Amino acid sequence: MGERLPLAGKRIVVTRAPEQSSGLAGELERLGAEVLFMPVVRYESPEDSEPLSGALGRLAAFDWIILTSQNVVRFVAQALGKNNAEAWPATLKVAAVGSATAEAARAAGWPPTFVSSRFHGLALAEELGSRLSGCKVLLPRSDRASADLPEALRRAGAEVTEVVAYRTVFVEAQDSQAAQKVREGQVDVITFASPSAFHAFCDALGAGAAKRPSDTGVIAAIGPVTAQAIRDAGMKVHVEAEESTAEGLAQAVGQYFAGRRAVAGVRSQ
Repeated sequence: MGERLPLAGKRIVVTRAPEQSSGLAGELERLGAEVLFMPVVRYESPEDSEPLSGALGRLAAFDWIILTSQNVVRFVAQALGKNNAEAWPATLKVAAVGSATAEAARAAGWPPTFVSSRFHGLALAEELGSRLSGCKVLLPRSDRASADLPEALRRAGAEVTEVVAYRTVFVEAQDSQAAQKVREGQVDVITFASPSAFHAFCDALGAGAAKRPSDTGVIAAIGPVTAQAIRDAGMKVHVEAEESTAEGLAQAVGQYFAGRRAVAGVRSQ
């Protein structure tokens, strides 16, 4: 008889946007899980695209562009369109937050000059440090991004231009099968890959059902930023992936249920 898969018999809710959920779902299913889809956010172009297109039209004026997520890469590439290769100056240095963002940047034709060793923007600002002093930095980001990163970049001496690359839209999900299973306490894990997904999940289920989602099962966060948003809401994070990727999150959940809570990749809370 073969070895039992670590997530066999586990019902896991994936709250990522539809265009991003397949990778995580595939990794969870490979480990034996039954996946329920409850996309609570979707990502769209900014309502006013002029600030982004204007900044991208003068890329040569910047020393660095900081890419904080795969979403940023996708929407910047979309805004550049067919002129992607021609518009990207050879003098522009690319900084990426984490390996998944770096890989997306390479696929877009923008090989990173610098990749943060930790999976959040503040780490990137800290690790770049004095290299930012006196530099002009373009920071395309979500409309819901916090002020922490641009403030850290400015403290490092950078001149920062922030533009909205995409907006996060909450999706109505109250009547989905996954939402019903959550309400009934019939799920084992709820996964969150962003703070916005967590907040949208709470909004979708309503105050009563969402007040303590951790009561319905294990709460798993893709990384430290998402985990902190959940804790700030007064809820427990059972699993926090060390590597903020779909594979990293799936492995962390698998390790949690396999009882390997002290190994690299999982922080047991």
